[in-house]
Order: sequence, then structure tokens, then C-alpha cells
Amino acid sequence: MMRKAWATLALGTAMAVTSAAGAHDAPHAFFHVSLDNTASAQPLAGRLLVFAIPKAEAEKAAKGKPVTKVDANEFDPSQVAVAAREVSRLVPGQGVDIDTDRLAFPEIFSKLKPGQYDVQAVLDVNHNYNYAGRSGGDYVSQVATVTLGDGSVPDLTLVKKLKSRPQWLTPRSKAMVAASKQAHEHATRIDFKSPALTKFWGRPIHMRAWVLTPPGYDAKASKTYPTVYFTHGFTGNMAYLSLKAAEVWKGMKDGQMPPMIWVFLDESCPTGTHEFANSVNNGPWGHALIDELIPNLESRFHMDARARGRFLNGHSSGGWATLWLQTRYPAEFGGTWSTSPDPSDFHDFTGVNLYAPHANVYHRPDGSAYPLMRAGGKVRATFEQFAKLERVLGPYGGQIASFEWVFSPRGKDGRPEPMFNRDTGDVNPKVVAYWRDHYDIAHRLATHWDQLKPELNGKIHLYVGTADTFYLNGAARKLDAVLKKLHAKADIHFLPGRTHFDLYNIGDDRDGLLKRFTWQMYAIARPHSMLTPPPGAHVKHP
Repeated sequence: MMRKAWATLALGTAMAVTSAAGAHDAPHAFFHVSLDNTASAQPLAGRLLVFAIPKAEAEKAAKGKPVTKVDANEFDPSQVAVAAREVSRLVPGQGVDIDTDRLAFPEIFSKLKPGQYDVQAVLDVNHNYNYAGRSGGDYVSQVATVTLGDGSVPDLTLVKKLKSRPQWLTPRSKAMVAASKQAHEHATRIDFKSPALTKFWGRPIHMRAWVLTPPGYDAKASKTYPTVYFTHGFTGNMAYLSLKAAEVWKGMKDGQMPPMIWVFLDESCPTGTHEFANSVNNGPWGHALIDELIPNLESRFHMDARARGRFLNGHSSGGWATLWLQTRYPAEFGGTWSTSPDPSDFHDFTGVNLYAPHANVYHRPDGSAYPLMRAGGKVRATFEQFAKLERVLGPYGGQIASFEWVFSPRGKDGRPEPMFNRDTGDVNPKVVAYWRDHYDIAHRLATHWDQLKPELNGKIHLYVGTADTFYLNGAARKLDAVLKKLHAKADIHFLPGRTHFDLYNIGDDRDGLLKRFTWQMYAIARPHSMLTPPPGAHVKHP
């Protein structure tokens, strides 16, 4: 799930409001946004967003520096308001009006407290703001100070096109710069056109990854290596994976990790993350990985082409994807080490029991709000706040919508059927029944254990913090109970006090848990190897 480190969510507050013109007694609040001739010579289209924050709060957050960016703040979700509209043709030198009372969050702009605000406009050309925020190809205005509530129509001008980030990033840490350079020399960028996905979509669909070979790898030799398939969490991409590759390279080079081939899989797509699951909406991503990409890679690199030499690791959305791959294709992999996975039992979907009669994802039966994010012992955002902000930012790429693109049946309009009503939070039990029968991992294990046990028993390794930022420990508890009831052999750990973002820390080593995982994998692939973990690397448990 979720942004930061392995990916967190952009969160907001209060309520997003959709209203028809004239639905309020007060005059609507408008902004006029134009496109500067120097920014683009061609007309543009996209989702136009206007962000606003009280000027005093912006200056306080800037700590004496100029305010150069106004954006949603996930750890203070009520701080920034945002309004949106779709723009089909924005001509250079001309502009459009955006009614900030039609689609806005946390409140329509005419109801914001009158006063001075710092504001900024963004044209989301690729409709991926929900996933990547402002990114390469988007157009932005300068931050301007305006007065809201006086009936004026502020003018903003899009003056800058944002540059795309390189797919291989240089780490900020000076200690990692050399490791990143060496890793890049041993990494191969994979851009594989999938026949199955291309057929499904009717246009070329590519699978992307970095393949990192270990120190001493010789392409001309016959020696093979165990292979780890790693995938990222929500908001991850090829650039993020390059940073993970540098960390793993350094671990192998320093002898803290055994020599293995790593495949860093990009699971991002226009609808969010596809989870490497076959879906009626996203297409056959699981089939494409198992039957197309992996055989292709094993024909090109010296990999152990057997289950005991293939392993899985991922965190958050990547944790769910790897847990899904292991349970859906148990004979293909030798084990998954999935951490803080998105909900694996829909009896606890970040705290909500989707199967309860008259289930509602916004409010408990007593009317209190379901939280979605916590930090420092405090609730930072609710399910309702997040879902309604996501609706304003756009129809594609958001975390909640991403679940529906993977899990839901296809609706008559060609889009996935919503799991819940965005206005009320009421759950659609027919859609949830489809989710259960196709993607509830705990349900799948409970109903198919006799068939799965011979290949799956002992291959599930799951770690989650008891203070997980997104309450994902709840679903993991449910899954653990199902596995225990089945008398399944599984390795599930609940790390006291750990959150979504510090789970892998052991002492000062932010990759300590990952290093332990790799030695457990290596022991399965090379049970008779004389290569052993360095002193202090206890491989059985943290």
C-alpha cells in the first residue's frame, strides 16, 4: 500500500465535495489558469489542480525560506485544500476557469476561511497524480499569494514543464554513491513486450525490471545463482528500484548478503499497481510473469531455473503481490518473504470487515470514523478522508482505485465496479463476494489447502509491525489464525512497536532484516554450501 520508503499514501482531510453550479447560496469561487507561451508551443490536456494553504501556515512550514511548492501533506491532511477539473484543450497564451466549488477537498473553496493563501496550479498531463504526485511532463505555476473570500478571481499561469527523473537514481548518501555506480555496471534494464498483455490491451504492453548480477558473475561461465524476485510498494517505480539495487549490491559486495541474482520488478501501471495478479480489468499480469518473463530471463541469465532457486520479497503492496504469487503459483517459488502486506484477509481491510452485514468503510456501527493512517500514536487520516481526496486528484492511479482495478469485476462502463459508494462509504456486497472468491488470500488458503499444501507448506514468511502505520497488522493476524487452524507450517512474525517504515531496521542497519532474509533463502537453495552468514547475522528470526 502506501507511500514513503516502500511507499505511502497521499492523504487528506474532511470531505471532498462534488456540487452542481448554483447548488450553494454563496457565489462560487473561481480561479483563472492560463498556459504561458514559453512553457509549451502546443495545446495541452489533463487534470487541472489548484492547491491552497493559508499563507501563515505555509510560511511556518517553510521555516523562513521562500514557499516554492504547495501540495497535499499526508501528515497534516487538513492543511492544504485542492480543487480539480478536467481540461481537454488548453491553448498556449490562453486560459480556462476552474470552479473550485465543483470538485474540491477538504472543502469547497468558497467555504474556506477568508484571508491570504499561498496557491499553486498543476496540470497533471499523464493523469497519474494519485500515484506519482507531480512528475515529469506536468506543468506548474509559480506559488502566488492571493486573497480568498473577497469575490475576486485569482490568475495563475502555468510557466514550467517538470523534467522526468532518470530511471537510475544516484543515492543521496555519499557512502552509497560508489555502490550505486558499481551496481549500475552490473544491472541490466529489462523492457519486455508481453504477448499476453499486448493481446489483452490491443496495444504494446511492456514489463519493466532491473536484473542485478552478483559480484564475480561471469556471463560466459556455467555457474548458476539463486534468484530473488523483488517488487515495490505503492508509488514505486524503476527509479526507486535502482536505489534498492544499490543497497543489495553493497550488501553482497561487503559479504553481508550471499551472492544471488536479483530481479527488481516494476509493478506500477496507469491504474496503480497491478500486483502481478490476473485481472479482468488490468489483464493477465500473473500469467505474463510466470509463463513469459521468467522463462525469458532464465534463458538470458545464469539463474537456478527451479523452485528451490526462486524466491520472492516485497513490502506493502509488494508484500501483497509476493504473497499472492507464492500462494497462487506455489510450485514456481521456493518461498516468499513478504513484509507489511496489504490486506490478505478481507475480514480486516485496514480495520474494516468487508463481510459484515451493512458494511461501511467510512464509519463503524457506532458512527465513529475508521482510521487509515496513524503515526506517533495519533490518527493522521481516516478512510473517508483518503478516499475523497483520491477522487479529487483523479480517477486513475489512486490506492483505493488500484485495489478495484485488480480485485473487482468489470462494470458495464468498462471500468471496475466500485467496492463501495464514494459518497456514503457503503460497501457493495456483490463486489466484495467477487473479491473474496478471487483475491482474498486467507479465504483461498482455507478453501484450497488440501491442494496447496504439498507445494506451499513452509514457504510463507511474513513480517509486520504491531504499530503498522496503515493498520495492516490486523489482516496479518487474521491470516495467521487461518494458517494455524489449518495446521500449516508458516513463519509469521509481529514485530513489537514497529511501523510501516522502520520494519527492516536492526540497530543502525536499515536493511538488517533483508540481509537475514537472504541468508534464509540461500540456505534453501544451497543447503550444503560452505558459505555462511557473517558473525551476528542470526537468520532464523529477528
